[in-house]
Amino acid sequence: MNDRYDTGDAGYGAGPYELVGYDEYGQPVYRQVPAQQAPQSTYDSYGRQQGYGYDPYATGTQPQASPYDSAQQPSAYGTYGSQAPYDAYDPYGTDAHGTGNHDAAAYDPYGRTAAGGQQPRAAEQTAHIPQQPRPAEDTPVPETAERQADPDEPDYRTEQFAFVEEPDGDSEDVIDWLKFTENRTERREEARRRARSRIIALLVVVALVVAGGAGYLWYAGKLPGLSSSGGGDGTATPAAAQKRDVIVVHLHNTGKGGTSTALLVDNTTTKQGTTVLLPNSLALSGDDGSTTTLAKSVDDDGSSGTRDQLDTVLGTDIQGTWRLDTPYLQNLVDLVGSIDIDTNADVPDPDAKKKGTSPLVHKGSGQTLSGKMAVAYATYRASGESQNAQLERFGQVIQAVMRKMPSESSSATTTVQTLAQILDPSLTDKDLGAFLAKLADLAKSGDYRTALLPVQGDGTLTAATSDSVVKDILGGAARSPGADSAVRVSVQNATGVKDNGEKARVVLLNGGFTFREGGTASGTRATSKVVYSDAAHKADAAEVAKTLSLPAGSVAKGTVSSGADVSVVLGADYKPAAS
Repeated sequence: MNDRYDTGDAGYGAGPYELVGYDEYGQPVYRQVPAQQAPQSTYDSYGRQQGYGYDPYATGTQPQASPYDSAQQPSAYGTYGSQAPYDAYDPYGTDAHGTGNHDAAAYDPYGRTAAGGQQPRAAEQTAHIPQQPRPAEDTPVPETAERQADPDEPDYRTEQFAFVEEPDGDSEDVIDWLKFTENRTERREEARRRARSRIIALLVVVALVVAGGAGYLWYAGKLPGLSSSGGGDGTATPAAAQKRDVIVVHLHNTGKGGTSTALLVDNTTTKQGTTVLLPNSLALSGDDGSTTTLAKSVDDDGSSGTRDQLDTVLGTDIQGTWRLDTPYLQNLVDLVGSIDIDTNADVPDPDAKKKGTSPLVHKGSGQTLSGKMAVAYATYRASGESQNAQLERFGQVIQAVMRKMPSESSSATTTVQTLAQILDPSLTDKDLGAFLAKLADLAKSGDYRTALLPVQGDGTLTAATSDSVVKDILGGAARSPGADSAVRVSVQNATGVKDNGEKARVVLLNGGFTFREGGTASGTRATSKVVYSDAAHKADAAEVAKTLSLPAGSVAKGTVSSGADVSVVLGADYKPAAS
């Protein structure tokens, strides 16, 4: 059965086509489905030929040729009909004008080149035209969107080219993820760098704080085991080498009479302020060498004489005297704006005409006192109380006033000047103001205390008193009246008999020695001991032993109590003389 070549749109791969019947020779007849328009192209890249229909029998009905065919189909005798009405390149060897002459070489897509001249007829040579398989009846021939859009363009298909792979959306996502990871890593590194910088800065600050604190403690002398000129708690620098500013203040009760005395101490080495309360019974030496008391000295000798006597007994160096009468104390408290203290007694109003009225000052903690209340509390002494009880209330008022005084020298001086006092010539208002400002600063910081100087019934000082107050706070050396002409002897009773200490005191005083109370030992000692520290007092120690009827072998060199030249510890071998 002879094949039939369809010159219609089948050559371009367009479709779909449907079978409409068979011609009289038994050849199938196709027609194009009207829904699609056949593209106009002169070249099929898949090798399907155009413009030629071949019927070896040259009879029967042929399919209608496309108007774009390059030539008519050859007849059965090999002749060619007229050419297509356009000049086009014929890939199968016909000339461009359709004359049937082939003067120029024609391109054969299967590798054959036609020579110029007239082509042989079918009887002489039958041209082999490759036939492409006709698509199946139920298979549509695909057509690209590009050919449908522009049929004049060559039908290039993607299968004919090699393309470079282009990045798709996933590639962009990968790039974004890498950028995000890189940025996050950089942020983490930056955070680590900032954290390291903060830690280093914090360590530097901590080191500076520690160094500063250690420097302050070193300067203040509070580092254990270290000693500096800056001082400390009294142990780093010897007490005698510490620098102190001392002023004595006498409170004169102008209403009821009487005085109260205290030493205001500013230890510039240890940065410690102290009020040392001096009992009125403290024994002092008069100008004529006689013995007197502190209260009598204030009344008789005045400020100058009393200050010198205190320096002699306590071994201090008092720079000035501040006489503070009760009206000035009242004004001072009102100027600083009242004071707050913990009162230990209910104080009646001294101006009340009837008894049983409400007290002026109530007992309790955190009591706020005005000037009048402060004076009443500082001078109050209940029935049966010792003078020391009233003295301690005076000390409370003094410390509370220091907490309210201005810490600036100029402001404190203005406060003093506002009182309009007549001060001792040795103490000007400017000097007093500067001194009080320093104490006020210490009181505000908590570096201020009050201490009572305990004395014996006869007004003399004990060895324990000399060590705890006179030596440590005042940096002095206690002396009994007349000590310049007598050897000072401290006696501690370790005999187990209470009266032996008093008997030894009488014996020593009769022997011309100055007696210092050394207290009673907690236990009993078998043998007595007489100690001297300075070789100059070796003979004095031997004389003391002889006076007390102690063996010469009891004398030895050692540590002596403060304020004494010779120390005696009485043992069980001490036998007091019969009275």
